Amino acid sequence: MLHTDNKSNTLRRKIAAKFTPKIQSALQRPPKKSTKSTLASIKRIPLPIPAKSQKEVNIISKYFKNKQLEVQTPGKTKSYTQVSKKTTSTSDIIKIKEIFLSIGAKKIDQINDIVKGAPKAKLHINMTTKGLSRKQIIIPMGNENITKFMKNSAIHITNLNRNLKNVKSEVLVDFIHSDLVGITVVTNKVSLSSDLLIIKNYVKNSESIDSSQVDSPRLPQSKSYLKIIGIPFFPHGNLQDRLPANDVELIIKQNQIFNNVTLASKPRVIKVSSKSDMAIVWINIWNTQSGVKVKDLINRCFNVGRFIATIRGANTNPGIPQCKNCWRWDHLTFSCRIQGSKCVKCNGPHKSENHCEFGWCCKANVKTNPSHLETKKGKLYPHSFKYSNCRGEHQVDLTSCLFWKNWFNRDWHRRKYSEIHENRVKSIHSVMNGNSQT
Repeated sequence: MLHTDNKSNTLRRKIAAKFTPKIQSALQRPPKKSTKSTLASIKRIPLPIPAKSQKEVNIISKYFKNKQLEVQTPGKTKSYTQVSKKTTSTSDIIKIKEIFLSIGAKKIDQINDIVKGAPKAKLHINMTTKGLSRKQIIIPMGNENITKFMKNSAIHITNLNRNLKNVKSEVLVDFIHSDLVGITVVTNKVSLSSDLLIIKNYVKNSESIDSSQVDSPRLPQSKSYLKIIGIPFFPHGNLQDRLPANDVELIIKQNQIFNNVTLASKPRVIKVSSKSDMAIVWINIWNTQSGVKVKDLINRCFNVGRFIATIRGANTNPGIPQCKNCWRWDHLTFSCRIQGSKCVKCNGPHKSENHCEFGWCCKANVKTNPSHLETKKGKLYPHSFKYSNCRGEHQVDLTSCLFWKNWFNRDWHRRKYSEIHENRVKSIHSVMNGNSQT
């Protein structure tokens, strides 16, 4: 059992106290009596500035480093202070960073350029759109072939997958759907030329369809938009003879500049202005997403009769899409939100091919006096149609409709739909007011 003496303990405390630094924190010191002078001195002390994080410091230093590289001359290296005096001050950068906490280095450059009045960068013309997914195969064909082929679509999918597996291909068919152009075969991977050949042989050798009306399968492509200037709107001098689009298409096909180019649609000929006699021809061509074919055509010239035309790039303007489900002009078919579909002829809630069976104007009705017989398919309809948007007596897909003529005029479509909405609201209010008065 150890025995500790109180004297030894006190001696140890004295030795420890001698070698330890006699520094007392402000909290451990006894509070002094507050005087006016001490309070005044406390008030004069400014608040501490919050320290910048390492990320902010790196962004600011990177900004000055880039500015230094721009200003410095070969053989000389300037300091950050010399660069900042000529370009911008450090306080401006810090103020911008303090106001906009989540801002990046590029945005800081843009704000500084705006403050200093730097010239705006030239707008980049985006001439090529991003096409559809290449995991599908487009096969153009006639309407009769589409209906016959789609009746046995499940059998065709099984046979196509069997043929692809026999040649040890990794491509398999998921499903098949149709549109106004033809059928689209959706696959799990991008098809090769050998896969396209197998699908082409199967489709053309099918017993149910006419092979002469079936085009070769192709993968989806992007569209590039160009304009041709320098062509007169009245090439023969007569104000009645305008430049037809068919002649422009024929000239394009015969010219060697467009040898490897395929038009995606017919050319559109438009006057430069109402008081001008010159024309602008807009053409759309099939292209890759990188826009290789467009680069070879830009700024090239060719002859149109005795005139010299020049090819220029144009911004992508594919026009306002028309939904093939509800036939409205402001969204795509895949983003349509209505349940079911609407008829092209009567705008009823059924498919267009089933108009005679479900349309109120053509289906059989025994209750009417005299009784109404069903209109058979392929015969003329005994009534006129009415398009719900323009209130015209025609089908919704008629190209002479005002909505089709203003296909590329987005502002016109917005004004027209706002007028339609206001008229519907007024009619509803009038009906409600009439019911309340009765």
